[in-house]
Amino acid sequence: MIATMNEQIVETSLGYFINPIFTVLLGVLVLHESIRPAQWVAIGIAAVAVGVIIVAYGSFPWIALSLTASFGLYGLVKKKIGPAVDAVSGLTLESFWMIPIAAVILFLVAGDGGITMGTISPLHTVLLSCAGIATAIPLLLFAAGTRRVDLSLVGMIQFITPIMQFLLGWAVLGEPMPAERWVGFILVWVAIAVFVGDIVLHKGRSRRQAPPALV
Repeated sequence: MIATMNEQIVETSLGYFINPIFTVLLGVLVLHESIRPAQWVAIGIAAVAVGVIIVAYGSFPWIALSLTASFGLYGLVKKKIGPAVDAVSGLTLESFWMIPIAAVILFLVAGDGGITMGTISPLHTVLLSCAGIATAIPLLLFAAGTRRVDLSLVGMIQFITPIMQFLLGWAVLGEPMPAERWVGFILVWVAIAVFVGDIVLHKGRSRRQAPPALV
């Protein structure tokens, strides 16, 4: 929300681009999942990309890195407690934990006259009401999915979100992309290409080496 209000959609996409690679790193460091040398190269390139953006672009991408850390840790927690808690129960517990924070935010927003629920139009009210559904359904699917697959795969399929965000921020909303930021993003995309390419090649080798199924 902060990024959207401050026209930083492109930076949020950077955070989501890095997040899958950070998720893989958490899988290695915390869950002791094994990764191949090419994936270590991808992690290194991503780290260099962040350094380039900080040094050359001249600003610390705190929005991007905050998103990376929070969503990476969220996926890790989901993976750790997944076998013990089903998706609906997990989301319910998360919602209860967020009630005090949400109450404080609502209080602060109300003080500035920022609450618009039911004050503009019936359509506006319906759309705001549907925002909760639009948030809950993906979270339920995410919670159910992380219980069934490796954290590495969870990281890989999360590239869809940042692609959409980057195109929205750059091509639609016209957010600035100076040369220094382009260099950082290109390095991130190289890291992603190395990472995804390694996974595709490995899966291809695994299929060729798998014994034929008995009929």
